[in-house]
Amino acid sequence: MLEIIHAAGWPIWLLIATSVLGLALIIERVLSLRTGLILPRRLPGQALDLLRQKNNNPEAVLRMAGTSPLGRVLAEVLVNQNEPSIVRQSAIEDVGKDVAHRLNRYLPALATIAVVAPLMGLFGTVVGMIEIFGSYTPAGGDPAQLARGISIALYNTGFGIMIAIPALIFHRYFRSRVDHFLHQMEREASVLDRLVSRGAGQ
Repeated sequence: MLEIIHAAGWPIWLLIATSVLGLALIIERVLSLRTGLILPRRLPGQALDLLRQKNNNPEAVLRMAGTSPLGRVLAEVLVNQNEPSIVRQSAIEDVGKDVAHRLNRYLPALATIAVVAPLMGLFGTVVGMIEIFGSYTPAGGDPAQLARGISIALYNTGFGIMIAIPALIFHRYFRSRVDHFLHQMEREASVLDRLVSRGAGQ
């Protein structure tokens, strides 16, 4: 590995730093976007139980809001259950926007890595080409410098593409996962909101 890094020249260090950052973002999102953390199974039932209680427990609602993103949305419905429907739905939408923003955290950075990595590889290719042209002199070419220039160009191009492909794949995967979570939260909030509108638990 050290031989490859040496053959790829100094531009490879930029790509190595980018790959480490991309890997860290992917691991963080894999751990954060787990279904159990975002959409706990028992939460809708707990929210319904709180709704059916004539005297809602503010502490229980507050605990629900702190459990998960879904808990925040459902807790907002319960907090505003005595408000007019328009006010309640506006409050739910505001919380939903904040939840969506938090779930999409770091995804723009991952998308940036997917775009920038090939460009950084191209930059390494240019550096390699400069080495190649620098190997030619009126007296003839330097085979060692020519070989080094080719190594720099090819290694950087290949490594840039190798970083970009998984970054793009995981970015698309996380985006679809977040969209799924938001759809599920919107559905659960709509169900609870309809129950509130019908006077459930009165």
